[in-house]
Amino acid sequence: MNNFTKRIIFGLIYVALIVAASLSGPIYFYGLFFMFMLVCIYEFIRIIELDSIYPYLLAITAFSVAVISNNNLLVFDDDLNERIIIGVLISVIYLSLVMALVSSRKIAIQYVGKNFLTLIYVALPFGLLIKIPYLNFDRTFDTSVILGIFFLIWSNDVFAFLIGKNFGRNKLIERVSPNKTIEGFLGGFIFTFIAAYIVAKYCSSVQPLQWFTIAILVSVFGVLGDLIESMFKRQAGLKDSSNLLPGHGGFLDRLDSIIFATPFIYIYLFLTT
Repeated sequence: MNNFTKRIIFGLIYVALIVAASLSGPIYFYGLFFMFMLVCIYEFIRIIELDSIYPYLLAITAFSVAVISNNNLLVFDDDLNERIIIGVLISVIYLSLVMALVSSRKIAIQYVGKNFLTLIYVALPFGLLIKIPYLNFDRTFDTSVILGIFFLIWSNDVFAFLIGKNFGRNKLIERVSPNKTIEGFLGGFIFTFIAAYIVAKYCSSVQPLQWFTIAILVSVFGVLGDLIESMFKRQAGLKDSSNLLPGHGGFLDRLDSIIFATPFIYIYLFLTT
């Protein structure tokens, strides 16, 4: 089986998992992306050469905070819930400084910096991602929103790859990613707008203008996420984040676009819905 065939097969399995989990409800959606997050944490700390379990603690805390805030799982009033959630998150974040103090690491600044980088680059985006389906008027789980965003991400990735491969001549940032081209970026941008037009017809909880704005965010920040992950891998001397997904590399390679675009999509929807 050649690499292209593997890419198609495992790509379809990946898409099917996300669609099935989203349609099955919040529990399955949380479970799938919790697993994705942990694997991405594993791959990222491997890239930045961080030997610590603390990033997992940060990630699990951030994810749990997002789940609790989505579903009001605490039995107190909303104001007290919010204070408890913020207090726990801040406490866990600052605990990393104490961990650096009591550990035997000689370069504490690098240790703390890598922990915070993992939190900001991987953990927080997953926490925000699972909050996006709840950014609607009645704050209930909206499957169509998250599937619509992934449809835009996939459209951007697929058409940027196809057009870049067949028509790409001018490199985007060659020193970071030799295969990324301006033509591919523009092709992905155009087809993501077409995808936004299609999604807007079937997802009425987000306005058409919002979908076109999300298409811009997906195209711009999606490719930036891809390039930033390539930068990390190049500095580490790695081609892929892992070999867990045949034909694709690792889960971080597959999810880098949505990871980087998610905070900007969340902020936009939070401010406009």
